[in-house]
Amino acid sequence: MEWTREQREAIELRNKNILVSAAAGSGKTAVLVERIKRLLIGEQVPLEEMLVVTFTNAAASEMREKI
Repeated sequence: MEWTREQREAIELRNKNILVSAAAGSGKTAVLVERIKRLLIGEQVPLEEMLVVTFTNAAASEMREKI
């Protein structure tokens, strides 16, 4: 997938807490899933050390499935 500059920044930013906020259908869930996958697989950060919050059950379910 080709990411926008802003999406890439959210995926790759490290050593800071981030907030991903954007319009519906803009790819927020995909960005968060990619960020989590890279942290888990590439950097071996334990899932227990992450706090990921979404505002809808649908987004949470989608993230769970993809991760």
